[in-house]
Amino acid sequence: MELNPALNIGLLNGWLLLGLLGLTEGIFFLLSPKQVVARLFDRSGWSRKQEVFTVIGKLFALGCVILIILTPLKLGSPVFILGACLVVLGLAGLVKALFDFKNTPLDLPVTRGFYKVSRHPQVFMSSMVVLGICLAIGSWLALFAFLGARLFGHYGIVAEEDVCLKQYGETYRDYMKQVPRYFAFF
Repeated sequence: MELNPALNIGLLNGWLLLGLLGLTEGIFFLLSPKQVVARLFDRSGWSRKQEVFTVIGKLFALGCVILIILTPLKLGSPVFILGACLVVLGLAGLVKALFDFKNTPLDLPVTRGFYKVSRHPQVFMSSMVVLGICLAIGSWLALFAFLGARLFGHYGIVAEEDVCLKQYGETYRDYMKQVPRYFAFF
């Protein structure tokens, strides 16, 4: 791992792995009804603070994406192998979480599949993918940008939960008591 690896445009950069994440989500969006995709991106009911902190998180994420695109993969190194394993596990988990989301009726909170063990498995799995990419490129700087994105992105997650509480009431409150936010971590 390097704090500031050499940046260049290349065919064997982190963008290859990032492209797998984009392809996975893109295919899901194309195969899903518009109402399901709209449900994923609904920001109604968010407070101004939640919106601002989420935008700050997206700026950190943009920095991370730029670093990933411009940093060569550390092919064959232990960090690459560990990172690639996280990418594969994260993508598999993300696909499962997306289908759990898609197969839930729109008038019900999503509580099946991975949602039985985490209130936000899509975020967790996507984060696992990006963490894996940061390791695969061996960049501490990208890792710090990723952590900043997740820290500020947490406010968006809290906003989503607030909206779900308003929409689903006690059903969602009971769900929140039974299922941790990020798997067994919180």
